[in-house]
Amino acid sequence: MNRTLLSTIALACLALASCDDQSVPVAEVPQDIQVFIQQNFVGSTMTYAQRDLGLLGWEYDVTLNDGTIVKFDSDHTWDQVSCAAASVPAALVPAPIATYLNANFPGVAITKIDKESNGYDVDLASGLELKFNSQGALMEMDD
Repeated sequence: MNRTLLSTIALACLALASCDDQSVPVAEVPQDIQVFIQQNFVGSTMTYAQRDLGLLGWEYDVTLNDGTIVKFDSDHTWDQVSCAAASVPAALVPAPIATYLNANFPGVAITKIDKESNGYDVDLASGLELKFNSQGALMEMDD
């Protein structure tokens, strides 16, 4: 019985693994993700998209023509934005974090923002990595 159960679990894992990281045509990216990109990355276009089957549904990674990568969770809400050539759009940075950064690092671009279960990880163009809690208070800084 244990071998049968282990075999079943192994087959299920293989089936799920085969669904990982599927390239999808940009035109097949869900409409709400397309609208998000159009509203927050004006002038940029999607050049590549892939989806991954997560525990709650399809998650998407979208690459823009300037090298920006935006990751979306299964609810099609952005989870991570990593900018290669530009700064993370200000509209995506929670107000308390933006206030802190403007006061302490004026003019320094945010190159990456990542939502975590307990807050946000933010990378600056200067090389600093900052961790904020869900209320936007600085918890940690690393270079």
